[in-house]
Amino acid sequence: MAELSVSRATLFRWLKRYRAEDRAAALINRKPGRQGGIDTFDPALKTIVDRNIMTFYAIPERPPLSRLRKRIVADCRAEHLPPPSIRRLKGYLATLDVEAIARRRAGNSRADAQFLPLPGAFSVERALQVVQIDHTKVDVTVVDPIERQPIGRPILTIAIDVYTRSVLGFYLSLEAPSVTSVALCLTHAIIDKTRWLEERGIVLAWPASGLPECIHVDNGAEFHARAFKRGCDDHNITVSYRPPGTPRFGGHVERLIGTMMGAVHLLPGTHFSNVCDRGDYDSEGRAVMTMRELETWLALEIIAYHSDLHRGIGRSPVAAWNEAISACPARQVHDPLAFLMDFLPFEARVLRRTGIHINNICYWSDGLAPWIGRCADKVLVKYDPRNLQQVFVRLGGNYLIAPTRNPGRPAITLWEQKAAMRVQRDRGRREIDEETIFQTIAAQRAIVDQATRETAQARRSRARRAHLQPKQAMQERLPTDEPAITLPHFPVEVWE
Repeated sequence: MAELSVSRATLFRWLKRYRAEDRAAALINRKPGRQGGIDTFDPALKTIVDRNIMTFYAIPERPPLSRLRKRIVADCRAEHLPPPSIRRLKGYLATLDVEAIARRRAGNSRADAQFLPLPGAFSVERALQVVQIDHTKVDVTVVDPIERQPIGRPILTIAIDVYTRSVLGFYLSLEAPSVTSVALCLTHAIIDKTRWLEERGIVLAWPASGLPECIHVDNGAEFHARAFKRGCDDHNITVSYRPPGTPRFGGHVERLIGTMMGAVHLLPGTHFSNVCDRGDYDSEGRAVMTMRELETWLALEIIAYHSDLHRGIGRSPVAAWNEAISACPARQVHDPLAFLMDFLPFEARVLRRTGIHINNICYWSDGLAPWIGRCADKVLVKYDPRNLQQVFVRLGGNYLIAPTRNPGRPAITLWEQKAAMRVQRDRGRREIDEETIFQTIAAQRAIVDQATRETAQARRSRARRAHLQPKQAMQERLPTDEPAITLPHFPVEVWE
């Protein structure tokens, strides 16, 4: 005892431990305090602690540990029991099922990201076997091309080939994700991009193009739309949906979006990845890029991404693409315009003697006259939501372009048409005719154009229809703000 400077009780406790295990190692490196497996609370106190943990602490509101202890202290006073210290309470929480507590507090998605094992892999054997498509709001504010005033954050729709990690195409829009944005992204993905790059002053190569075998997407409404499913069926494309609430199944496109947004954070007008990183940075005040300029910048960023080493495949995506395509050439689409039309929204309509009535607008073409009274069933009518000046009517296996019955009326978007319908319904009009719609839209445009102090919403409204302006008028102003997928001019059979 004197040599080791310990008490008599400690010496005999060591002796008991040595005799129990019959080895000297039993005497070394024992942590002080309670040993594992010993319950830290009396049964009555444990009941109070467990009840408060399950009913107050393990809830989605995620109260802090200090608030939990206050609840326990109040219950202990009512039961005349000594309350535990916050350190002792924290140690007790560590002995519970951490995953179960995390699922009750943070939800399954965050708990899966922390606890769910992922032993499998998403494996493909060739290029274009699986293409993933997804949307995201770009972390940068864009400006309109005329007055360079901020109009908001655009939506990016992007497609990636899983095998080569090559970006096949993308589309920028001010509208919410829709089947039209998916169709324009797919059209950009399947075409040869040489001419598209030349129109934007880019001399670098973007070789990725071709028709995918399978499209892997989430469960967004635009991917369940009839037009999307029918277009995929027409081109022998399989649609695969990942399970709801499992973004890890779309990890390739999610990682690509993260890479692109990381690059976007270097642009003026960025919103960064979260509010903490943004701080007091004025995203609206520092925004300088139009939609067209952002589109060109993203194309250059994608080309640079193709040439860089990708750690997932151990080489650059462009090298993987060139090797894969040389071994197995991609399916090509010879008529990109027809491909785009296959994915446009459609409705079945009766061919009347006055023409085709859709979206409360009447369309007519002389080519419809031979079919009047001879169509027993409804005809398929497709329309482009970005421009309702004409529709495409399928008759006898071919598409007939039918413009509005009054060609003097301006081109409008589906967004404007719906807004006009809402305005008229709010005024109590049950029956809305075509003339009322165009008069309402004309009045709304006049308000937007003549406003002395334009808000961001007004600038967005004007930017939405920028692509509908006549080319001559637009040449006198700055380039259009609405990026559109420029396609080669392919003839469409029109019956006069």
